Amino acid sequence: MNSGLDQVIAAETVLSDVDGLGGELVIRGYPLDAIAGKMSFEGAAHLLLDGFFDDLPDEDGLTARLAAARVDVFERTEMLLPRLAESPPYDGMRAGLALMPDDRSLEAALRLIAAPAVLTPALLSLREGKAPKAPDAGLSHAADIVRMLGRDDGADALDTYLVTVCDHGLNASTFAARVVASTRAGLTSSVLAGLGALIGPLHGGAPGPVIEMLDQIEAGGDIGGWLKRELESGQRLMGFGHRIYRVRDPRADALKNAVRRLPRTAGRLAFAEAVEAKALELLSQSKPGRVLQTNVEFYTALLLEAVGFPPDAFTCVFAMGRVLGWIAHSREQASLDRLIRPQSRYVGPRFDLAA
Repeated sequence: MNSGLDQVIAAETVLSDVDGLGGELVIRGYPLDAIAGKMSFEGAAHLLLDGFFDDLPDEDGLTARLAAARVDVFERTEMLLPRLAESPPYDGMRAGLALMPDDRSLEAALRLIAAPAVLTPALLSLREGKAPKAPDAGLSHAADIVRMLGRDDGADALDTYLVTVCDHGLNASTFAARVVASTRAGLTSSVLAGLGALIGPLHGGAPGPVIEMLDQIEAGGDIGGWLKRELESGQRLMGFGHRIYRVRDPRADALKNAVRRLPRTAGRLAFAEAVEAKALELLSQSKPGRVLQTNVEFYTALLLEAVGFPPDAFTCVFAMGRVLGWIAHSREQASLDRLIRPQSRYVGPRFDLAA
C-alpha cells in the first residue's frame, strides 16, 4: 500500500508535465519559461481548454466571452456580496462560486474562471468599507482584477502569476476535481472539490505565512538568528521544499522576475533574497539528507503583496489561476467516462456477534 500514492500513475494527460528531478514544468507542450510573462492568461485559457469544448472560439473570442462572464458573475452575486463579506475572503469567495449553475458547458466554465476574479476584489472592498467595483468588459482579465482591487498597476505581474499557476500536474486539488468529474458531475461540483483541497496548508493555503515570516525577520533585524531558532525548534521554513521538485521550483524564478519588474519593490525583494540565501544555507546544513529548495510560495507572497492583495486572500488569487487547470482536467477526465474508484484495505477489528 502507498498511502500518499507517490509514483502511482492515476491519469494520462495532455495538459501539463511536472519533472521533479529536472525542475521543469511543461504546460500543454510549452516549458514554463516560454509562456510565463509572454502569454496572457486568456492565451493560457485557450491553450488549456482547446479540444475540450466543441464551441471554443479563437483567443480573441474567448477573451471577449470571459470578460462577459465576469460581468455575469457580478450581476448574479451583487446583492449577496455584503453577506458573503461577513466570512473570511476564501470562504466568501467559495460560497459565491457555489451559486454558479452546475453543468459542463463552456459558458459554465467561463463563469467559474471569472468567479474568483470577481468575487475576491469585491469582498476585499466591502471589508474595507468600500463599494465593490463592477467588472469592465473592455479590459483584460488581469487588468480588470487589479482595477476592481482599487489599484492602477501590477496587471502584468498578476497576469504572469495566473499563467504560472494555472496547472501543475496531478496535485491534490486537481486530483480532487478529476475524481468528482469522473462521476459525471458538473463543473461547479468539480471546482468546489478543487477549492476544498486548495485551502489546506500542505497545498495552496501556505503563501500568506511567508509574509508573516519576512515581517518577523525584518522586525528582529537578525536573519540568521531568526531562521536558526525556527529550525532548532522544529518549525518549517515557509516557502521552501516541495513534494515533487528535488531541485528549485521553476515557478519561483518566473515569479521572482515578475516581482523585479514591479515598481517600488527593490528593497523588499533584496531583503527577501537575503532571507532566501540564508535559509537555503541553513537548510542544507541542518537537513543534509533532504532537498529543500525555494518553492512557488516564496515569491508568490512577494508578488501578491506588491499587487495589493492582503495575505489572507493569497489563496483566493491562487484559485483564480488554478481554476483553469481544474476545468481542463475535469473535461479531460469526463471524456474517459470512467469512475475513479480505488480500493482500500480494511485493517480494523472483526466481531463475531453470533458468539
